[in-house]
Amino acid sequence: MNGFPLHPGKHALPAVPDPAEHAAYVRTTDPEADLSTLDGVVLLYQGRPLEHALLTYRTRPRPGWVRGGLHLVDDQGRRFALCGGFGLGAPAAALVVEQLAALGTRRIITVGTAASLQHNLIPGALVVCTSALRDEGLSHHYLPPGRTAAPSPALTQHLTEALAPYDVPVTRGPIWTTDAPYRETAAEITRYEAEGILAADMEAAAVFAVGHCRTVAVASVLAIADSLVDRRPRQHSPDTEHALHMALAAAARALHTSTASPPTPGEH
Repeated sequence: MNGFPLHPGKHALPAVPDPAEHAAYVRTTDPEADLSTLDGVVLLYQGRPLEHALLTYRTRPRPGWVRGGLHLVDDQGRRFALCGGFGLGAPAAALVVEQLAALGTRRIITVGTAASLQHNLIPGALVVCTSALRDEGLSHHYLPPGRTAAPSPALTQHLTEALAPYDVPVTRGPIWTTDAPYRETAAEITRYEAEGILAADMEAAAVFAVGHCRTVAVASVLAIADSLVDRRPRQHSPDTEHALHMALAAAARALHTSTASPPTPGEH
C-alpha cells in the first residue's frame, strides 16, 4: 500500500519551481513589487469581508502581484495589504502564501469561516487557531509526517490580544482542516468533538505548513458560520458577518503590534 506523498521524504527535497521566479516575473513589469516594508498581509477567503474592507480602508490595488486581488492599505500609521479573490481550499491559499512570501511579506493573518464541532460555538463566534489537524494533502508536501500543523505562537498571541476589545466571543483551540467538505462523516465529527477540536476549515493546516517552510509567521482566525454537530447548513447570518468584520480589524491591529515586538523562539 502506497503512503502519502507517493515519493517518501519529499518534504526534505529541494523543489524545481522556485517562488522567487514568480517575484522576478512580477518585477519585470512592476519593479516596485515589494511587500517587505509592510506590517503584513490579511488573507480574506470570503468575498463579502473583502468588499467591506475595500469600503472601510483607503486602498491601492496592485494587480498582477499575486493570484487574486492585492490591495495596499495605509491607515493611521498601519501599513498592510489585503488579499482576496484567490479561491477556497488548501492549494489556492498555499499558492498565494508562497507568492506573498516571495514578494517579501513576513507576517500573514488569515480570516475566514468554519463549521462548528462544539455545541457551544454558534454562528458569530470566533475561533483563534492554535493547531490544525492535517487532513488535507498539501501540508504533507512541506512538513515531515505528522498529525497537526501549528501557527506562529507570537503572532497568534498578538491576534488574541487584538481581539479582546471587540464585542464578539473568542475561543482559542485546535481545528480540523480537510480538503473534502462534502465528505465530513459522522464518525469523524463524533471523534473530533470528543477530542475538543473546535471547528472544521479547508486551509489552516496548509498555510501553517507553508509559513513554517518559508519562515513566515502565520496566524488564523475563523468565524463560525454553521455547525456539524447540531447540523445546520450555512445561512446568511448578520452575527457571522459582524464577527468577520471584527476579525479583520483585529488582524490589522495584530500585524502592526507584532512589528514592534522582538522575535521570539518559535515565532515562525
